[in-house]
Amino acid sequence: MPAINWRDYIVSDPAILGGKPALKGTRLSVEFVLDLLAAGWDQTALCDNYPNLTEDRLRAVLAYAAEIFREERFYLLPPT
Repeated sequence: MPAINWRDYIVSDPAILGGKPALKGTRLSVEFVLDLLAAGWDQTALCDNYPNLTEDRLRAVLAYAAEIFREERFYLLPPT
């Protein structure tokens, strides 16, 4: 399957969700979708509850997150 260009699906507009990255034409932020995935929601549950959330849009959310992590350096600290 070819890589998806997340820029075709995700925008940041100060007038929508305070500028958080969101899926074009929706009020679904990237953060919100990632939180649902982390909570165990699968593609079927997401698309059933949010009909405008397509497979391509989900892939765009993941591609966006992957690119952000590639550009940042995160260091996990041992528990205190």
